Amino acid sequence: MDGASGAPPLVLGPSVGTSSAVWDHQVPALARRFRVVRFELPGHAGTPALGAGVVIEDLARMVLGLVDSLGWERFHYAGISISGAIGATVALVAPERVLSLAMVCSAARFGESRQWRERAELVRARGTASLLEPTVARWFADPVAAASPLGRRLVEDLATVDTAGYAACCDALSTYDIRDRLAEIQAPTLVIAGRSDPATPPAQARELVDGIPGASLTEINGAAHLAVVDRPDAVTAALLAFLDQGDPGMRVRREVLGDAHVDAAVAKTTPFTEAFQDLITRYAWGEIWTRPGLDRRTRSAITLMALVARGHHDELAMHVRAALGNGLTRDEIGEVLLQSAIYCGVPAANAAFAVAQRVLE
Repeated sequence: MDGASGAPPLVLGPSVGTSSAVWDHQVPALARRFRVVRFELPGHAGTPALGAGVVIEDLARMVLGLVDSLGWERFHYAGISISGAIGATVALVAPERVLSLAMVCSAARFGESRQWRERAELVRARGTASLLEPTVARWFADPVAAASPLGRRLVEDLATVDTAGYAACCDALSTYDIRDRLAEIQAPTLVIAGRSDPATPPAQARELVDGIPGASLTEINGAAHLAVVDRPDAVTAALLAFLDQGDPGMRVRREVLGDAHVDAAVAKTTPFTEAFQDLITRYAWGEIWTRPGLDRRTRSAITLMALVARGHHDELAMHVRAALGNGLTRDEIGEVLLQSAIYCGVPAANAAFAVAQRVLE
């Protein structure tokens, strides 16, 4: 578990053959805003295995048991591959509990049942070592990612996973097929696909998006099945942007200041500053900038003059950029600064014009 105990809950699930470490690149950013819990698949990372005949709904109910044990009534969910299927099934059996669903390199059906039964038989007979070479080729498009410390750790996870546990997951995938139930998923849904993913290619991602009402799709270049490792920053940005849609303060903050600025601010957040970041997001952007009484052009003009009056030049530069995005023209920004010379003082306005000139140029 990571993140503040009172933060919105987010459940992360791994891919078959990997441990929850597969999310290591994403967790620091996600944990700044969420209470993150990662689970292990049965038989993985030292957890007890389940027997043959497991179905995805069994795993979905285990996830619900986990969140019940944590006292969470509703939660966000993101899962890779089989865990994406688990999340979709949770959204079907307990729709009132899923705040949002992200399916990463996942599908409504994973190929033919026969191939999963054959893989289960192979693993039971010869262990997971027989899968290493073809699996690494499916997991990674980038050799650098495969050779990274996390990439090597995940390959080691596959080599040491409990044989019965891996085979049971194959059994579950062999019977999984929700193609005729996609329209029943009510949760806001993001589908992330790796464009170089041979296991769940983009066509399967588009099938999910076409079937789930209101779902959105992000395709990531240069990413195979473990897109979270191949292109970690792209996956993190897609998840944060998606999760921010349910947060009016973060949404408005992004609309006014731009994704690049907000992403940089979020990336620099530390345990020492996270409470302050939460404060300004919830109150400045979520309570004030979302009020209907003034339009954003007017709020920008007021904000510019307040920053001139207090001499907050770094914030002034940021809000000059925001004012342009909110519809103020260069001439109107000049008029605000000119009026500030009368009501805030000529020296303050002089410094403000210098700041604004640098930004506008």
